[in-house]
Amino acid sequence: MKVDYHLHLEEGPYSPNWIKRTMEAIARFDSSEKFYHSREYINEQAEKLQERLQNGPFTMEWLDLYLEQAKRIGIQEMGLVDHLYRFKEFKPYYEKYIYLEDDELGKMQRKWLEQVCNESHAQFVELVQEAKEKWASQGVKLRLGMETDYFVGGEAELREILANHPYDYVIGSVHFLNGWGFDNPETQHLYQQFDLVELYEDFFSVVEQAIASEIFDYVAHLDNLKVFGFRPDEKELLPLYEKIAKKLIETDTVTEINAGLYYRYPIKEMCPSPAFLKILANHHVPITISSDAHFPDDMGRFAETQLQMLRDVGITEVATFENGKRIMQAIEKER
Repeated sequence: MKVDYHLHLEEGPYSPNWIKRTMEAIARFDSSEKFYHSREYINEQAEKLQERLQNGPFTMEWLDLYLEQAKRIGIQEMGLVDHLYRFKEFKPYYEKYIYLEDDELGKMQRKWLEQVCNESHAQFVELVQEAKEKWASQGVKLRLGMETDYFVGGEAELREILANHPYDYVIGSVHFLNGWGFDNPETQHLYQQFDLVELYEDFFSVVEQAIASEIFDYVAHLDNLKVFGFRPDEKELLPLYEKIAKKLIETDTVTEINAGLYYRYPIKEMCPSPAFLKILANHHVPITISSDAHFPDDMGRFAETQLQMLRDVGITEVATFENGKRIMQAIEKER
């Protein structure tokens, strides 16, 4: 079973590189090479980019590219999520829990929130629900998810936010530590202020509390604090990995093998690390597969590699979801 249960329609940041990647994605699904390398071809691609910018990410035309990619590479189930912070309806939740003081970090994060928190949650949900039947008719199951940030003390508010929506599953993530968005490249210098062992102890304490809350069907990228390569000797983290694995089993919570840091960030390593994955496998933690793609052509890029990594540690099933229920699917044996 080849699946991808964690990918997005858009996130930014909106920069020249975003324009470049968007044009690349559009071009990779353009079957016509009639005018390739010509000015006419570039004008045509620029028109498509302008249309994409005007219509935004939540359109059937953009989502169709993900369906095309799924069929190209043999993805049988796809779970589409977006970050909760993308939706203007939930901005107060982030304003309460992330660091927004009147200093360099606070001003930076306030500006970031203003830039990203501008989409309609209802539009996103309606798009995915509408597309499900179309995808099923073409042999691919589409699931609706939501990736939500966990904050210590915000459990009741988050439960209220997530209630009464037709999600097939909910992902819990830790992207903020004491209000600091540690995966923002512009704030990575702050790692140098910490003792790394103590920083990882604090981080995994929050991850453990996220799991213990039992709000989430699965908790994503368990060791994403390593995003920029700041990590102590991993031997010192093994007891923390054990603790997280035990909490996942205790609460019957899924995690994932996530390729996002492998191909988009300096650490160039999957989440979890190979050592962490072995510990999860030893404890028989249920796992699913994630590209963490933000463009259609990144979807499922490393699924075969991830499946082999799971086989290598003795994992024979992947988790999938429907209507809030987990379904374990067998991994095909290596050919």
